[in-house]
Amino acid sequence: MIILPLEWFPLNKPSVGDYFHMAYNIITPFLLLKLIERSPKTLPLSAVYICIITFVMGASIHLVGDSVNHRLILSGYQLHLSVRDNPMMKELKPETLIDSFELLYYYDESLGHLMWYIPLFIIFCLYFTGCFTLCRKDSRMPMSAWLLLGPSSLYYWYLVTEGQIFVLYIFTTFAMMATVMHKKRKGLVMDSNGLFLFYSFCITLVLISVWVAFLWNDKILRRKYPGVMYVPEPWAYYTLHIKKTP
Repeated sequence: MIILPLEWFPLNKPSVGDYFHMAYNIITPFLLLKLIERSPKTLPLSAVYICIITFVMGASIHLVGDSVNHRLILSGYQLHLSVRDNPMMKELKPETLIDSFELLYYYDESLGHLMWYIPLFIIFCLYFTGCFTLCRKDSRMPMSAWLLLGPSSLYYWYLVTEGQIFVLYIFTTFAMMATVMHKKRKGLVMDSNGLFLFYSFCITLVLISVWVAFLWNDKILRRKYPGVMYVPEPWAYYTLHIKKTP
């Protein structure tokens, strides 16, 4: 709704982003299953299936909450503020309606994200354990992989920052590093798939560092994201510095 005319997608109907999200909820689990099937290492299928089911449920919860939140933005909702601190929420009558919006925010930003991202990163870790080989000739990435490395890292950057899952991401990255060191003692090296995933996560860390440094002195975002783990959401930055308040 930022790019396409609002008349094409009324506020009481799904937006183009919602349709893409619906497609994501179908295509991504399918691709993850195919990815697991092609893993050289036999992975625990029960754990994989539970992760996929939880992933779909979490992504679907997030789809509904995110759809409503993006429509609220068009009505003046500001993501860099908490639910109760938003000017439009202070005008709601009765005030108990604010509790309903806080519940929606919880489903979208907390429960939905946890059920979406934790299974996703578990699958990444399981798959990564099978991305090792004894042949050093296989430890090279083709040109196509190098070309996709940038978009892949940018995608993970958006997942981590918008999903507020930096702790989950950094633990996954450390787990990958520990796996690399463990496999190295056995004389194994990462194959092309392992290199691509590992490099994507490393470049993502660089992108997150640049993003945090860029917004380090933003006092308004600091109030919404207090504490040591200061990783602002891109949408909060958009409503604060880019979007014009109606």
